[in-house]
Amino acid sequence: MLDNCYQTELIEAGCDEAGRGCLAGAVFAAAVILPPDFHHPLLNDSKQMTERRRDMLREVIEREAVAWAVTEITAERIDEINILNASIEAMNISVERLAVRPQFLAIDGNRFRTALDIPYRCIVKGDGRYADIAAASVLAKTHRDEYMMRLDKEYPCYGWAKNKGYPTREHRLAIRRHGLSPYHRLTFNHEKDQLELF
Repeated sequence: MLDNCYQTELIEAGCDEAGRGCLAGAVFAAAVILPPDFHHPLLNDSKQMTERRRDMLREVIEREAVAWAVTEITAERIDEINILNASIEAMNISVERLAVRPQFLAIDGNRFRTALDIPYRCIVKGDGRYADIAAASVLAKTHRDEYMMRLDKEYPCYGWAKNKGYPTREHRLAIRRHGLSPYHRLTFNHEKDQLELF
C-alpha cells in the first residue's frame, strides 16, 4: 500500500508525466490533490499496471480527487524547448490549473523547477511510493494513451494504438517505410538502431 502523500502538514499535489521517451506525440503531465484518507489497493506506478486497471483507476481518481489537471505539450513545442523542459512546463501548467491551490508539490523524478511560489520535493520513483504521484502518473498515462489512439486513426501505419509512439521495432520500421508524420518529434533520433533491424 502506498503512502497517501510525501508530507501531511501542507496541501500537497503529486505530479508526474507520461511520454517523455516517445518518438511521436505530445508529452502529458498531471497534478493531483487527493483527500487525506484516500487509499486504493490497486493504485501503483502506472507503468506497473495493466491498461484495464489504469482506466478503472482513472475514473476513481477523477471522481474522488480534491482537484486534478492534465496538460499536454505538443511535439512542436518539445522540439523548441527539449523534452525535459516540455515535461517541466506541462507539470507547472497542470499545477496552475488545479481548482485548489496546493501548498507543496511532490514531483516524480529528479529534475524540476518552477516560478510558482510553492515548495517542492523531487522524488525518484515517487510514483511507486506515494499515492498522489501514482494518481498523477495514471492520469497522465491514460490521457496520453487516449490521445495516441486518436492519432492512430489519422496515421494507422505507425501502430500507435499499440506502441503509443514509443520507439519499438515496429514503429522504427514504419518510419523507415513511410517517413515522419506531422506528430513526430523532429529533434529525436529516429534512425537509431535502424541498420541492425535488417
